Amino acid sequence: MHARILFALALGALSFAHAAVNSPVAARLQPFVDRHEITGAVTLVGTKDEILSIETLGIADLGTGRPMTPDTVFWIASMTKSVTATALMMLVDEGKVGIDDPVGKYLPEFKGQRVLAEPGQDHTRLRAPHHPVTIRMLLTHTSGLTPRTDLEERIDRLSLREIVLHYPSLPLRFEPGSRYEYSNAGINTAGRIVEIVSGLSFADFLDQRLFIPLGMKDTTFWPNANQLKRLAKSYHPTAGLTGLEEIPIEQLTYPLSDRTRGACPAGGLFSTAHDLYFFGRMILHGGSYGGRQYLSAASVACMTSNQIGNFPIGPDQNYGYGFGWIIHRVHPAGDPTGPGTFGAGGAYNTQMGIDPAHNLISVLLVQQAGFPESIRGLLRTTFTKAAEDVFGHQPME
Repeated sequence: MHARILFALALGALSFAHAAVNSPVAARLQPFVDRHEITGAVTLVGTKDEILSIETLGIADLGTGRPMTPDTVFWIASMTKSVTATALMMLVDEGKVGIDDPVGKYLPEFKGQRVLAEPGQDHTRLRAPHHPVTIRMLLTHTSGLTPRTDLEERIDRLSLREIVLHYPSLPLRFEPGSRYEYSNAGINTAGRIVEIVSGLSFADFLDQRLFIPLGMKDTTFWPNANQLKRLAKSYHPTAGLTGLEEIPIEQLTYPLSDRTRGACPAGGLFSTAHDLYFFGRMILHGGSYGGRQYLSAASVACMTSNQIGNFPIGPDQNYGYGFGWIIHRVHPAGDPTGPGTFGAGGAYNTQMGIDPAHNLISVLLVQQAGFPESIRGLLRTTFTKAAEDVFGHQPME
């Protein structure tokens, strides 16, 4: 689930003008189709005010020959985390939640949680943590909560309330705030706090406060019949990487339209290129769009800047983490004081990158499972380089 932190956020780009017919961005990905590493893709590149290009390549369903289309639906997995962080920060802006509040203020079952006395030791050596887990720690993967529990082979098996009740029964893996460790449990707990504070289910909060007003009509935990007809099938490699085999989304329970499935804040959403652009456009506008304020500019700045100091989040030291967003620590060339790039990625190699300094948003949607990171990473960097080459740096006005 974690290799996607290495995607090329460096200078990704995306926005909203309709398909640039002569744009060769998607064509650069044809070798991946030819090598049977993906069946196809949807790409989108734009600015904060217009889509510059939306392109499709290849097949969404090999069994029927259904092609990729601009409205093809994809499971975006951990890209959901950026949405969850946005929901929580909306409540922070309203003064209903404090970012440094202890989690136990909202979920009393987290009070008195214990931490492993020595990392790697058995669970009999426990002690009280020096500091309780805070909401900031949930959003930055520094809480010490487990990455994933034995009850989450399917991330939608239990309701959000049920799974979050289970987390405090497990010891913290390390002293809260002392290091970074990717944790679905932390993000799910943040989503549960949204429910507690707002009085709405997590899914209803997202619908009412984000998806409907932003026009994200195809973003959902439970794709309906029409959306399922447009769903890109998921594929993994056959033995020897010589072909592709269709697989179900292994982390989810079928049928996908069953609304008794839990709404997972860490990775349950489905979406389209257009919908993700609408979300990214709001972020690039500093939290507002179309006369509506979704987030304060200060909250967007916190979410999209590194919040974990020098903690490593993977083998590439150039990356940090904000609130639900992966942050590129290196500022754009020629602008050492300007904003860095940031983005989000999913388990099946979906990605969105945002480059504020050059007014670009980029979205790559595929459903690629089971390939080595060398292939996954090359796909991402190839797309990012193509977007840069074709569109360059876009003026902010």
